[in-house]
Amino acid sequence: MKISKLLLATVAAFGMGGSASAADFNLRIHTLVKSPHPYNDMAAFLKEDIEAKSDGRIAVRIFDSGQLGQDPAVISEIGLGTIDMMISTTSNAVQQVPEYAIFTMPYIFTSMDDALAKVGPGTPIEAHFQKVYEERGLNMKLLALGASGTRNMSTAETVVNGPDDLKGLKMRTPPSPMDSKTWAAFGMLPVTVAWGELYAAMQTGVAQAMESSLPGYTGSKLYEVAPNLALTAHTIQVNHTSISNRTWNKLPEDLQKIVQASAIEANKLGVEKAKQYDDELVSELETKHGVKVTRPDTAAFIEVLAPIQTELAKELDLEDEYALVKAK
Repeated sequence: MKISKLLLATVAAFGMGGSASAADFNLRIHTLVKSPHPYNDMAAFLKEDIEAKSDGRIAVRIFDSGQLGQDPAVISEIGLGTIDMMISTTSNAVQQVPEYAIFTMPYIFTSMDDALAKVGPGTPIEAHFQKVYEERGLNMKLLALGASGTRNMSTAETVVNGPDDLKGLKMRTPPSPMDSKTWAAFGMLPVTVAWGELYAAMQTGVAQAMESSLPGYTGSKLYEVAPNLALTAHTIQVNHTSISNRTWNKLPEDLQKIVQASAIEANKLGVEKAKQYDDELVSELETKHGVKVTRPDTAAFIEVLAPIQTELAKELDLEDEYALVKAK
């Protein structure tokens, strides 16, 4: 017996998020990553918190693991209003928000707490990027910026104990000029590869080195193709929680306040989960997955990069953003 497409769609709607038809508003949240990952923890918090505090007027459905596409395409869909919200790293948004490249500058923050203090609610950096969204006509609203873990180096074959070990390696980067120029400073050969294609790129030798958060590395099983992990902690990953203007403008003011407050709380949770994962995952990667972990002296990496930070900011037209991050 054939089942109608309408029936299948109805069953899917209830299976993915409960009684969507009973709510006044339905929000679809995108994340690119697989669990365990702070972004998925944040999305789960948003769902529970928003649905509870809105008394069921808002129903939230989560689409993790890139089900709705890669980040650049999702940002475009959010601008159109066909996807409602996203939680992701700012480095994957630099095509539409070039100013976000400042957050991929290595060793610009001293810790996740330092990053959250500088980019969190009510900060000049948050206000700056809210204005950038408007000026660039993205048709989406920045709800919150947060910090979601350290990013570390991993390689297919080379064991990394210091900067000299990086020379000549093909380094995967997202579509970010900052990343490309940073790793080129170590004598690496940058190659742009989308996150969803990274496993295959490392497996086939298109890339020989990569960098990522520990949850991203673990959740996507990248340890299978890049089993050498160097804890360089070169970047504190900054994430953004953004919503479509079209979706936001449909919400009455009382529900806007609930969504905004929930996004801020979700980012606090993201920081705590990121700390937890960074502590737990290294041990798990070593004992369960046979990953070879090295702990290089980060001072050697900082020595290479510190002299070029101001040059990079000037070259990439990020002087305003650099000044905001460095402000006391």
